[in-house]
Formats: sequence, C-alpha cells, structure tokens
Amino acid sequence: MLIGALFLVERQAKDFSVEQRLALRQAESAPVLAQPREKLLEWKEQLLPKHPMAEAINYALNQWAELNVFCNDGAVPLDNNVSERAMKRVVLNRKNSLFVGNARGGRTAAILTSTCRRHEVDPQLYLTQLLMNLPQAKKVSYGFPFSRLWDRSSCLSESRVKKNSSSLPPEFGRRSTTGAS
Repeated sequence: MLIGALFLVERQAKDFSVEQRLALRQAESAPVLAQPREKLLEWKEQLLPKHPMAEAINYALNQWAELNVFCNDGAVPLDNNVSERAMKRVVLNRKNSLFVGNARGGRTAAILTSTCRRHEVDPQLYLTQLLMNLPQAKKVSYGFPFSRLWDRSSCLSESRVKKNSSSLPPEFGRRSTTGAS
C-alpha cells in the first residue's frame, strides 16, 4: 500500500516539470513516508538494542535520508530501474562474452556493446555493416569518420526509428554508393 501510494503520485507527476514534480512529491509523498518512519521509531523504543529486529530498524533509519532523496529533488526517480537494467546488461554480457579470449577483448566488447545500447544501435548490425564496408573505403586513418561506412537508420532499434525517423543528423544518413572519401 505504501509503495503503491508513492508510485501513484509518480504516475500523476509523469508529465510535470521538475519543479512541479518536486512540489507534488513534497505535498503527497513526504507525508506517506512519514508514517513508516514514525512506526519504525515506535518499534525501536520497544526492542532491546541488540535484538536483530532493532538492528534492522536502525539500519533502515540510518538510510532514511537516502531513501527520501526523491522528495528533495524532482529530477531523481523514485526507483533505480534504469541503472538496474544497465547493470543487468553488463552482467549478462560478461557471462555471454567468455569466448573473447582475453581481458582486453572482453573490455573492448563490453565498451562496444554498452555504447551501442546507450545510443539504441544494434551492435551486431553495426559491426556487420562496418566490417563489410571497411574494405571498400579509400582511406582509413585515425580520425576517419566511420559514420560513412554504415547506415545508422538500419541499426537503430524499432522504438528509436519511430521516434527519431525525421530527426537524424545528416552525417548519419545513407552512405553513397561511390564509397567513402
């Protein structure tokens, strides 16, 4: 019920500005959070200090400021799902990349895939296009604009293509059939 009430406030504030979201959180979420804190303080007084439940309550109370950060900043999300999903990708990639051969290859693969995911580009399509078009390039040197060797629009995820189909910058357009210069 407590968490449901907090997420209900977040759903109401979904399209609000940071300042409006902060005002709504302070008006509605802060009082909801005050109730369990009062209950924890009440239970703490009833238990012996070394009791395992008292230690758990003390831990929660010691973390109370961190648990309430979202009530003091409208830009901070209520949950950390975005960072949890990002960490899950890293862990899965580490497990799936045991074949890379050495630590340097693993780091390179992790950087490449995480960068591609962050920019909503399919890493396999990107590498396929890049490696197929690289031999056709006339000049390859440090600082070479590799964006000429791949078709960004075909590597974007479905949601990004729908969202940004008309707003791609010109340097990410289709490669000319004459090759890169």
